[in-house]
Amino acid sequence: MEERPAEHATVVATPPMTGGTAGAPPPGEPAIWSRNFRYYFVARSAGLLSWAMLPVAVAAGLLLDGYGLDAAGYSMAFLVAPFAGLVLFGGVLADRFTARRMMIIADLANLAAHVMLALLFVHGIDHLWQLYALLVVAGTANALFQPGASSTVPLVSRDVQGANGVLRTSEAITGLGGPALAGVLVGFGSTGWVMAISAVAYGTSAVCLLALRLGTVPAPPPGEGLWRNLAVGWREFRARSWLWGVIVIWMFYAVLAWGPQLSVAAGAIVPEHGARSFGLLNAALGAGTVIGGLLAIRYKPRRPLAAGAVAMLAYPLYPLGIVLGLPVWALAAAQVAVGAGIGVWGVMWATSVQTQIPGEMLNRIHAYEVAGSVGMYPIGSALAGPAVGAFGTDQVLLVGVVVSFLTATALLAARPIRSLRRVPDRC
Repeated sequence: MEERPAEHATVVATPPMTGGTAGAPPPGEPAIWSRNFRYYFVARSAGLLSWAMLPVAVAAGLLLDGYGLDAAGYSMAFLVAPFAGLVLFGGVLADRFTARRMMIIADLANLAAHVMLALLFVHGIDHLWQLYALLVVAGTANALFQPGASSTVPLVSRDVQGANGVLRTSEAITGLGGPALAGVLVGFGSTGWVMAISAVAYGTSAVCLLALRLGTVPAPPPGEGLWRNLAVGWREFRARSWLWGVIVIWMFYAVLAWGPQLSVAAGAIVPEHGARSFGLLNAALGAGTVIGGLLAIRYKPRRPLAAGAVAMLAYPLYPLGIVLGLPVWALAAAQVAVGAGIGVWGVMWATSVQTQIPGEMLNRIHAYEVAGSVGMYPIGSALAGPAVGAFGTDQVLLVGVVVSFLTATALLAARPIRSLRRVPDRC
């Protein structure tokens, strides 16, 4: 049955242990590879390919065109800032108009933005504000898309962790091919082709999402306003200490480690080893995430967030390797280990959110989760250039090493996070 606003269910209090199960696939369908999941898998893979290519293409393309590290850092900030600022409204709109419709609208907006980005890079960037404006459009589109991307998973697969493992593996494979392809094309002066490929990918995603046939989806009670919906979502978010605890820890990590790393690493690697090596190093990260995603399909620990935090202890290896001046092959090996850790953490975190939260709250709570987890990223990205100018590349990377280690340690030290137990798979 097609997903329609009129088919939204009235909110009914759902026990936390059955969160996210409303509208789930019937027991007769495959646990993971249902018809709907196959379409959803293609849609997400296409969108993830575009997302994986965009940061590498923009950062490396700007550097090779003669722009400085500041321009690369600001470009990432303009991409992520609207995403972080508007994703909360994306969650409310997904509840009101259905996640599938919002995701299709977002894909079409991204298609248009990437066509314009292709033309901009082909003809040359005369004014950086033109690039920044298009990145704002892309970031806004992703803010509309992201809440539904998470809440749709329990609707298309009965094995939520297995489905997340498959999607994480897909993200890793696109992370493997996307940055490598982007780096190679940018190296040959073809940044515009990266954007054209991305536009085609977003069109493919929109078509596949249009083909989804979902059951009844929970919705907020009729008559509630936008701010009331946000307030209810905030109350539910705040009531779960394991949820907001992870987000608070992640905010420090995003500013001091995750946010600055891409542009700082590009500034250290591209001038010395070239854009192709930078793309291949990011592809190695994708290869590691493939390993982590495949492992997480079968590995189902009783305490998923504790297991994911242990896996995140690998994150400091890559920035530490840059500081130590390791050769590209050693940095690639470090990226594989980092990717494996990120892959395991990502699956454990996504599955915990999707299975612990009631279905009628999932879009809004996921929006709060995403806003908090990435909200500090643009700050870290924008401060990367000034921080390198003031303290030096090695010092900024070393701060990231220490903070990422402390992030994993804090996740393990917090009892609500460490002790959260896995929800059993649905029959």
